[in-house]
Amino acid sequence: MTAAQTARDDILDRAAAAALALAADRPWPAIALRDIAGKAEIPFAELYAAADSKRGVLAHLSARFDRAALGVDYAESAAVHDRLFDAAMARLEAMEPHRAALIAIARAEGPLAAAIRFPKTARAILEAAGVEATAARLAAMTAVWARAVQVWRDDEGALNRTMAELDKRLKQMAEQLGKIGAGF
Repeated sequence: MTAAQTARDDILDRAAAAALALAADRPWPAIALRDIAGKAEIPFAELYAAADSKRGVLAHLSARFDRAALGVDYAESAAVHDRLFDAAMARLEAMEPHRAALIAIARAEGPLAAAIRFPKTARAILEAAGVEATAARLAAMTAVWARAVQVWRDDEGALNRTMAELDKRLKQMAEQLGKIGAGF
């Protein structure tokens, strides 16, 4: 990684943290990119060069959460279901400390804007689990992820409902993909 890339990542990491802090206290539509730069103590021009919109900051944040899924290590003998479950839960657990801000942002953006990022996350989960992200698998994992996030938003505490829903949906996904010859 180059020094310029490291500096850009640092700017975006600080901006993402600032965006989450601001979103926990104020309505997302009332927060401007300049507010994020101020909260992160980053010159506005530098933030703008790294991300020219709040959506750019959110894309970096989403990629940072995806890295949590991508960083899970598995035993070679682990079942595909277990690897997918662990990758998805690692991402959800990375999101958990920021629950209130993430929910506020998602509500303000609306379901379509939030869902636009789901296929990228689904691909990260599949790839993290060592599963090739074919079109059918990607579509199925996107649906599983969308449902898991929906349950996660209402599931406070130990995430028992989220884990149960994710487990159920992954089993359904494997069964449905198997029926069309796209299983794993």
